[in-house]
Amino acid sequence: MQTNKNKIFLRGRLAAPPAPSHVNHGIPYLTFPLTVRRLSGAEDRLNVVASQEQLDQFPPLEAGDPLAVWGEVRTFNNRSGVGSRLVVSVFARELSREEGEDENRLELSGTLCKPPALRSTPLGRTICDMILAANRRYGRADYLPCIAWGSLAYRCGAMEVGDTLALEGRLQSRVYTKEIDGQPQERTAFEVSVMSLTEPEELYIE
Repeated sequence: MQTNKNKIFLRGRLAAPPAPSHVNHGIPYLTFPLTVRRLSGAEDRLNVVASQEQLDQFPPLEAGDPLAVWGEVRTFNNRSGVGSRLVVSVFARELSREEGEDENRLELSGTLCKPPALRSTPLGRTICDMILAANRRYGRADYLPCIAWGSLAYRCGAMEVGDTLALEGRLQSRVYTKEIDGQPQERTAFEVSVMSLTEPEELYIE
C-alpha cells in the first residue's frame, strides 16, 4: 500500500497538563490540548498525543507553557457512544519548548473516499466538504474531514471518489451544539482547512 504525505507542525501553548492516554507495545502515551492562535485571533484547541519518553525530556509541563510539535494527524472511530464518533488528534514525532509565533501548517495527500459535497453558507460563500483517506504504513489509514472555500471549493467539488488530492492547510477545531435526549450538548469537531492544492506524489517517503 502506498504511503501518503501527512506532516503537521504546530506551535502554541498548552491548555492543560498532559494526562495518561493509553499504552501501546509497552510504551505509555499521554495526551494534552494545545491552543494555536489563528491570524484572525480565534484559537484552535487541538489534541496532541506524545510518548512518556518524549515528555520526560522536559520539566513537568503546565498550562500556558509554549510548545512546538512536529507530527502527523491521526484518526480513530470512537465506539464508546460518548463524544464525537470520529476522534482526530496529532501524533507527535518531535517536541520542542521553543517560543515563537503561533503556527499551524499541514501537508497532506490521500484519496477521496466519499463524493465531495458542494454547498453554500447563508451568506453565500461556497464550501466543499470532503473525506480524505491518508494511508499510513502497515496497511492502516486515517480518514480526515476536509473543507475548502471559494474557488478551491469548486475545484474540489469537481473531483470524484478515488481521485488523489494533495493539499497544504491547517487543522482546525470548531465548537457546535448537538441535541441529545432533548438536551443541548456542546461538542468539538476537527477538520482540515484547505489553503492550497499541490501536486500529488506517487509515493511519500520520510
